[in-house]
Amino acid sequence: MPTLAPEPSSSGSAEPHRQRVMAESFGLDAALYDRARPRYPDAQIEAIVASAPGREVLDVGCGTGISSRQFQAAGCSVLGVEVDERMAAYARSTGVEVEVSAFEAWDPAGRSFDAVVAGMTWHWIDPAVGAAKAARLLRPGGRFAAFWYVLQPPPEIGAAFAAVYRDVLPDHPAATQAAASPLGAYEQFLDRTAAGLDGLFTDVERPTYPWSRTYTRDEWLDQLRTSGMAKPLADLGKLDAVLEGTATAIDAAGGTFTLNSLAVALTATRA
Repeated sequence: MPTLAPEPSSSGSAEPHRQRVMAESFGLDAALYDRARPRYPDAQIEAIVASAPGREVLDVGCGTGISSRQFQAAGCSVLGVEVDERMAAYARSTGVEVEVSAFEAWDPAGRSFDAVVAGMTWHWIDPAVGAAKAARLLRPGGRFAAFWYVLQPPPEIGAAFAAVYRDVLPDHPAATQAAASPLGAYEQFLDRTAAGLDGLFTDVERPTYPWSRTYTRDEWLDQLRTSGMAKPLADLGKLDAVLEGTATAIDAAGGTFTLNSLAVALTATRA
């Protein structure tokens, strides 16, 4: 289902970095985005910090600063790069330093970093540019880390959510995607990222980290409103129907459910 599988898959494109309208739609309600989107497992943040040669971090596509604040809490100095001024403004309001630019066009002005990280954003970066630029920005031994969280509800809840999409969008690819494995779908991002690192990085790893959160109906609906499918569904006039059906499914399950899932990452050291 599109709220569970990687966001760009909703349009069927193999090149999510070209989907700029979707990529830059998340700032419509930056405060909602910051409230609804999950945080990353502490163990994941700590592992990235421990593997870097120092504490200066560049956060690519920092959004509202969710991961930036976690790296700050782990003792890092963080600079964010964010294409959306609305998201950047929110991040600044929380104490994150942000420069507004697409990463591919961003001018580092001679600066270098101990780690280049990207939480839920590296799929939006042009693979022909991103890895090479990250390598140039990293100090010797610097660490690259792109990571995503997987929204994988319990099977019975996931099946109910899939049924909503089949009812609302019977002829749309989203209805077929609803039955796909969310974790398996993220392999496309990991594979694509790994391919871009060839010749530039060593010690390429794919660690996973468990994470868990109990969602109320309203919390899950807020998350859905901030997903990559929200705008396409709204454009089709189907967002309200999906939200209503999803709410009914959660109410039928008792009004809450616990999501026990994984965060996935691809990490590497500058060659």
